[in-house]
Amino acid sequence: MTAEEASVIQPVSTNSKDGKDASPPCAEYSDMNFDCMFKILLIGNSGVGKTSFLLQYCDNKFNPAFVSTVGIDFKVKTVVTQDKKRIKLQVWDTAGQERYKIITTQYYRHAMGFLVMYDITNETSFLDVRNWLGQVQQHSFGTAQIILVGNKSDLEDQRVVPVQRGKDLADELGYEFFEASAKTASEVQNTFTALVSAICMQMSETVNTFGDTTGTVPLSNNKVEPSCSC
Repeated sequence: MTAEEASVIQPVSTNSKDGKDASPPCAEYSDMNFDCMFKILLIGNSGVGKTSFLLQYCDNKFNPAFVSTVGIDFKVKTVVTQDKKRIKLQVWDTAGQERYKIITTQYYRHAMGFLVMYDITNETSFLDVRNWLGQVQQHSFGTAQIILVGNKSDLEDQRVVPVQRGKDLADELGYEFFEASAKTASEVQNTFTALVSAICMQMSETVNTFGDTTGTVPLSNNKVEPSCSC
């Protein structure tokens, strides 16, 4: 799937910042005009631009003011693939601070995809990528798809993490890699499109290997929705 093969159909924004009631509103869940739903998490150190990245993808907006996410937040966006499958994306923006990890790791288990993000102007955020991946391995299903993202590519004059280091780490770990900018929207759409494509491919391979025995795709908490053959 290419970037042109996914387009926005029905972007919906909903919020949950305290981690206590993070389920989408009933009205949103009752909208069954989609073929399947994917739960995606953005993870990485505080300040790498996860919130701005999500805002750019869902709302085509950029807010230069830094506002630290408290606990966890999310948005919902529906995309259409080239074969006319409607996929609802439930994209969760997690807090990067250590004190929120007990809350945020609770949402890893049923995630089908992760964007692991670092800031190309911050060496520590890059070095901490392995720690975040360790959290994914510990708390998520083994079939979750992962993409490594170097954010803030527009700040080339402040770069401390060379592009090749990001590529080398992604190659070592076996993940796809993007450098992107939430500010300019460079590669933001392509990053999400690649992740959705990877999830669809993994689901298709699972169905072909084992058959569609459950007929469900796991989502957050104990809720499930009908699966699709992407």
